[in-house]
Amino acid sequence: MDTVTEQSRRARMDRSGSSPPKRIALFVGAYNHIADGVSLTLNRLVAHLEQQGVAVRVYAPTVDDPALDHAGTLVPVPSLPAPGRSEYRLSLGITPSVREDLETFAPTLYHVATPDLLGHQALRRAQSTETPVVASYHTHFSSYLKYYHLGLLEAPVWSYLRSFYNQCRQVYVPTYTMAEVLREHGITSEFRFWPRGVNTDRFTPMRRSMRWRRARGIGDDEVVVAFVSRLVREKGLDVYADVIERLERQNVPHRSLVVGDGPARDDLEARLPNATFTGFLEGDNLARAYASSDVFLFPSDTETFGNVTLEAMASGLPTVCADAAGSRDLVDDGTTGRLCPPGDVDAFAEATCELIADASLRDRMSTAAFERAQDFTWSNVLSRINRYYDGVLGRRRTESQAPAPAGVPA
Repeated sequence: MDTVTEQSRRARMDRSGSSPPKRIALFVGAYNHIADGVSLTLNRLVAHLEQQGVAVRVYAPTVDDPALDHAGTLVPVPSLPAPGRSEYRLSLGITPSVREDLETFAPTLYHVATPDLLGHQALRRAQSTETPVVASYHTHFSSYLKYYHLGLLEAPVWSYLRSFYNQCRQVYVPTYTMAEVLREHGITSEFRFWPRGVNTDRFTPMRRSMRWRRARGIGDDEVVVAFVSRLVREKGLDVYADVIERLERQNVPHRSLVVGDGPARDDLEARLPNATFTGFLEGDNLARAYASSDVFLFPSDTETFGNVTLEAMASGLPTVCADAAGSRDLVDDGTTGRLCPPGDVDAFAEATCELIADASLRDRMSTAAFERAQDFTWSNVLSRINRYYDGVLGRRRTESQAPAPAGVPA
């Protein structure tokens, strides 16, 4: 008997019992070689699943000196640096050694987090072994194209994504808005709502530090307009810089704070010589930077979920964000912050100026943002995926696992 057939037989035998074991094969393009929102979220998921007794094997590219001490068992796949963005890796697919590992592990469910070559081959592998496949939507690839003058690729990109996700049993989306976008492009899979969480013990207004501000030359009464992200073009850096330059020309009193690093840092520093650049921060240092700011300005319209927006809200910051999928489901316009048309510098500048000038408005929105963020604890967010897996594998379903009404993810 060949090994693929043997794996299929074992998977079917496991699924025939009343409570089949869960062995999850997770395929992702970035897991430990870069500390971005996707990798941090998936590391949290793997740690949570293993704490619940679920066997997980992660298949992903890596590097000699990874940015993260990863959770769980990582099976490296070969990869190359992405052209022009060497911090990212392009997976080269399932090699014989990876295939052998899969045969030994015999997953009962495949979870594809990145629809790249590795993800495509994982989908085919799962189909050949009659193993169910689910996917999670983390990166809004089509929205990146305009920042790299690749708009002509939008139609074929959507064609591929439509074909890929329509072959998955479930697709986990971070916001209802994102599900609507995918439906508009012909993706008809069963959607399940999987937002991101925030550590509300770490990200809290209690981290605010006058000492931290003073050490960076920021006065106690100055209003700090913060931007937190990887410094890459698709994060709305041009709009942020345009707004800050306008505030300076109009002599609006403020301080600009940029937290993060990336290939666009030099250009942004050249445009904003008066801004304070901290470089990459994490943990308590990052939490202190958020809480020691006063307004969070994040014009990115490429997010699937606004991780940094949620962290800012938990830290008590009113947020000025793009009215796009990543922030629309988090920011209550006029209550927790402001939503502005993507790319509209006038709207972003006006909203930011209003918050700088009105301390009582900042205070009201700060309180509302903090309260809204308390709905997104990691334990609740991560537990959803385990329940979704149970539903796909035929375990006893609960009300929370029942299919969502038409048009609305669970």
